[in-house]
Amino acid sequence: MALSFEQMRANVGKLLRGIDRYNPENLAVLERYVETQAKENAYDLEANLAILKLYQFNPAYFQANVTSQILLKALTNLPHTDFTLCKCMIEQTHQEERPIRQILYLGNLLETCHFQSFWVRCTCTSSPLHSLTSLIKLCF
Repeated sequence: MALSFEQMRANVGKLLRGIDRYNPENLAVLERYVETQAKENAYDLEANLAILKLYQFNPAYFQANVTSQILLKALTNLPHTDFTLCKCMIEQTHQEERPIRQILYLGNLLETCHFQSFWVRCTCTSSPLHSLTSLIKLCF
C-alpha cells in the first residue's frame, strides 16, 4: 500500500529530526520522497538538502537522477537561494556529469536573467530537462 504524500512528509520529517538524518540506510526512503515531490508538485528543501548531505558523506550512494530532480525542484523556487545552496553541496566531479551540468547551466541563465536563452536551451534539450518544462508549467 502506497503512502499518501502527507503521510510520507510526516515520516520524512521524523527521520530528519534525529540522528537518523545522516543514516545512509534512510536514503531509499528519502530518494522515493524526491520522486513523490516531483509527482505531487510539492517541495521540501530540508529533505532534499539532507539527501545531498548524505551523498557528501557517502559518495558511493550518489544518484545523478535524484540529484537532478532536486536541482530542478530548487530551480523552480527561484529567486530564493535554494538552487545555489543545493549546487554548493554537490561534489565538483558530479557537477560535470550530464544532466547535472545542463541543469546548472540553465540555472546560471536564469540567475543572470538570460530568459530567452534559457527557454531556447530548455525546449531543445532532451530527457531530464524536459521535466523542467513540465515542472514550470505545473507551477505557473
